[in-house]
Amino acid sequence: MPSLEAILAVTLAGFALSATPGPSMLYVLSRSVGQSRAAGLASALGLGLGGVLLAVATALGLAVVLTTYDWLLSTLKYLGSAYLIYLGVEMIKDARANSRMDLKVETLEQQPLGQIVGQGIFVELLNPKTVLFFALFLPPFVSASGLAGTDPMVKWQLLTLGVIVPLTALPADIVVAFLGGTMAQALQRNRRVRECLAWAAGIILVCIAFNLHLNII
Repeated sequence: MPSLEAILAVTLAGFALSATPGPSMLYVLSRSVGQSRAAGLASALGLGLGGVLLAVATALGLAVVLTTYDWLLSTLKYLGSAYLIYLGVEMIKDARANSRMDLKVETLEQQPLGQIVGQGIFVELLNPKTVLFFALFLPPFVSASGLAGTDPMVKWQLLTLGVIVPLTALPADIVVAFLGGTMAQALQRNRRVRECLAWAAGIILVCIAFNLHLNII
């Protein structure tokens, strides 16, 4: 079982990443506004399921690698923290530019809800950035003591932490699906809020990266 500190850190990072408009949020918004609220919810469900499946697949693969080559954990810890810093700095750098972007949503072709769910799953599974995120994000939070045990212990840590990530994005996607056009208008008007959210999210990711090495919290 992952430590409470690791669970809290991953949860906080997940919320930070989902706090600002990104590809998945805009995908849900386009379905909600362009087709219907039910379509938006179906797309949110699909993205969530895709994220869970990707987390499971990534965790199972990483568990084998980490238990075979235990020296990789320390290497991936530095790579993971560097990746978090990169994400955080990029969010801060792009905060103002992204806050000024217009969120344009066009009417979409009407599709069955089941098809939309499947589409959302594939959108998430086939996203190379998401795969890279899981591969670099999860290992730094694995307890080193777990590597001295059995492979299932490592798998359980990775699975638990991996599933948390898409679950943290699901509430925001559901809100977007329900509010639809209202959310789009609010985000358009409150550009300063969007910029502040991006700054806050970026700073949180950078702080989590440094905490991996300094153990302040």
